[in-house]
Amino acid sequence: MELTYTKVGDYYIPDLTLDNDTECEIGVYGRMRERFLEEHHHGTYTSLLLTGKLWKHLAEIDAACHERMDFLIPAMAKQEGVTEALKASSQMEWVGRMNNIRNRAEEIILHELVYA
Repeated sequence: MELTYTKVGDYYIPDLTLDNDTECEIGVYGRMRERFLEEHHHGTYTSLLLTGKLWKHLAEIDAACHERMDFLIPAMAKQEGVTEALKASSQMEWVGRMNNIRNRAEEIILHELVYA
């Protein structure tokens, strides 16, 4: 591996760049995972960053969280009897119960995937 340098004043600065494919789309759960790693597992965060695997890891965590949410919410709603019939008869109760289910499902995935 050969490094190139750029002269700035009296100093030579190495021309370092990251691969262009290291940037991935990440959402809220990926950002939460990044902040968690940076604050609580700095060695792991630095290692992933330096090896170019951080963005891929964050994208995988984000996708896993969304998949788990898509599975948990309908399963919990079915188990608790929150149906379309309830939505038609009592919208406010349905909204309250669905919000409760969504919040509990999010706490589960945060505990299992983001903060693990």
